[in-house]
Amino acid sequence: MSNTANSTGVSTNSNMPNAESKPEFVYVTYIKSTAEKVWNALTDGSITQQYWSNHNNASDWQVGSTWQHQDAGDSSIVDVAGKVLESNKPHRLVISWSNPKFLGDPAKTSRCAFDVVEDNGLVRLTVTHDQLAGQEGTLKGISGGWPMVLSSLKSLLESGEPLATIMERRDGKWATVRFA
Repeated sequence: MSNTANSTGVSTNSNMPNAESKPEFVYVTYIKSTAEKVWNALTDGSITQQYWSNHNNASDWQVGSTWQHQDAGDSSIVDVAGKVLESNKPHRLVISWSNPKFLGDPAKTSRCAFDVVEDNGLVRLTVTHDQLAGQEGTLKGISGGWPMVLSSLKSLLESGEPLATIMERRDGKWATVRFA
């Protein structure tokens, strides 16, 4: 398998010489925490809303269950949804990722894996968002979004405070409020 990556963390890979090249986004961060606390930060809506633009990640996190990325102020507003594909608490979570309008359309569904490895009070969190072929808008969004979200998660777990809001919903649309 060959991999090439650029400075944003976006890479392409192919398993066979003639295979279609499929972009993926990989982000690795190290957090002074425990695997259990990182897992809870990813799956407990009361925690996700603190660092993830006031959103709850809602599910029972069992394989086959649905999950939703809901606005904490109005749970009827769902920005992303999918299925839990793999769940091995507190080490690995894999979910499908789709705009709710396109749920069930494999051409408009990507996959996101969270790998959590703990070693003596330090956690390596690897987020791999792949199966993005033909989804340039999703790739662009996650390439800016994951670094913001994961930096805020890290800050929350290490200091008790998330980063200041970088993006927020205004009149039903997302707006950058810092670094614009």
